[in-house]
Amino acid sequence: MELPADVPLHPRSPDHLSHFHGLPVFDFPEAGEDRPLPDDPGSVAWRLRCGERAENENPGDYWNRFVATAPLASIRALLVGSPWYGFDGGPMGEDIDALSDRLTSLEALFLGDVEMEESEVSWIEQSDVSACLRAYPGLRELGVRGSNGLEFPALRHEGLRTLRFEAGGLSAEVVRGVAASGLPNLDCLEVWLGVEDYGCDVTVADLRPLLDGDRLPALRHLGLQNSLFQDEIAAAVAQAPVVARLDSLRLSMGSLGDEGAEALLRGQPLTHLRYLDLHHHYLSDAMMLRVWDALEPAGVRVDLSGRQEEDDWDDEPVRYTAVAE
Repeated sequence: MELPADVPLHPRSPDHLSHFHGLPVFDFPEAGEDRPLPDDPGSVAWRLRCGERAENENPGDYWNRFVATAPLASIRALLVGSPWYGFDGGPMGEDIDALSDRLTSLEALFLGDVEMEESEVSWIEQSDVSACLRAYPGLRELGVRGSNGLEFPALRHEGLRTLRFEAGGLSAEVVRGVAASGLPNLDCLEVWLGVEDYGCDVTVADLRPLLDGDRLPALRHLGLQNSLFQDEIAAAVAQAPVVARLDSLRLSMGSLGDEGAEALLRGQPLTHLRYLDLHHHYLSDAMMLRVWDALEPAGVRVDLSGRQEEDDWDDEPVRYTAVAE
């Protein structure tokens, strides 16, 4: 069964994005590259990433040349990668905010398009990313990878449709900021929670306002992923009011086991979903079959790929998230 066309497609691990905001990604050329700019600037998502192909241009010169030569007024989607986000780089949100009077068509922004060879997720420095939303009231999509220094104080934004956090350890303050925000048109929310060793202090109580859904009236796609308390999340989701109006649900990348899957099956009906993502899980064969039999005949696309095996540590079973360090 094919994934429904209107279900957001997102990576399963911190790799470079090949598409963003429904557009193919185009790397702004480094100095010395004989590569023309697109004839239609709005047909691609522009990525800023330098340091791999040219040795005679530092990041500052690369950025200045982008600002001077790129058709800023026509760019719809922008991604920023290494070296600004990475092991040695810091956030550059203020630089992007300062271009708000020139990036007048910007609809989508991704901060931290960095892969493992450039930086571990836990090393990526961020800042108060809500400033980008305030600078760009027309922004429809915001993606953030990394959570060191990440802040998201509550705000109101009428235009945002998609909000995504990719982290190996997300703070509860960020989750509470999202939950307290006024995002009346948010259609898709995905949160990679991570583990305590890398900064996750989120609890199910912090997620309950999101699961109630009162402040997110337009939400249709929800992901609460990459956690070591995935069974608890599944139990809360099984009774959550927001689920009845979702088209897709992602509880993947974490420690989901038979207990969490049992809660899902015993909770409210999920047969209205178009897609249920449970990949990277710890379900038994018998439970996988039960989930499949309960949902696939109803037309729900269920992703049960990436079954994991528990490790033993001092005779105690150990589970892992897909993304941590």
